[in-house]
Amino acid sequence: MDNRAVYNETTEPQAPRRRPFGCTLRHLWGWRLAVKVVQTIFSFVAVLCEEIVDNCINCSGLYFFEFISCSAFLLSLLILCVYCTDLYESLGKDKVQKL
Repeated sequence: MDNRAVYNETTEPQAPRRRPFGCTLRHLWGWRLAVKVVQTIFSFVAVLCEEIVDNCINCSGLYFFEFISCSAFLLSLLILCVYCTDLYESLGKDKVQKL
């Protein structure tokens, strides 16, 4: 008895293979991707440059620069993670725009 016809109609097709860590460039590509990567690199370099300073006379500006550069690095890294992984589909377009 051949049951292939019955089972072939009811089984679901296999899902396509996913890339490691769900990496995708579908939502952020072209010049926008390049700008975000450069922004992340520059903000990380700014954090490193701030950490090199040993002595300062008036440190309030340095502390403000540290806060801004660290915040810029973390936020640009978050944007890259959301737009370049499957997290974008998990959250939904409307929630990503609110975030």
